[in-house]
Amino acid sequence: METLDAPPSVAPDNQSVIFTLSTHGREVECSVSRDALEQHFWVQPGASDKRILTAFADGRKRIMAIAERKILAHSSERIVLTAVDFEART
Repeated sequence: METLDAPPSVAPDNQSVIFTLSTHGREVECSVSRDALEQHFWVQPGASDKRILTAFADGRKRIMAIAERKILAHSSERIVLTAVDFEART
């Protein structure tokens, strides 16, 4: 799995960070919800775009790993990560 050259960006509605992964010759648009970033990556409500993108960068490995698992489990062209995706599994 590879990330593409386009850097992650905050969605126009400020409710997620959008990024793209490349796998098996196809590009998959992914997003991680602001709620997930607030609950699991220490983003404060009302945080600036810069702070949101910093939290994304800090949690990048974990976010990418979960996105990769969802891509392998679902063959959709768009993957949305929510707070539930980051909850501990028992």
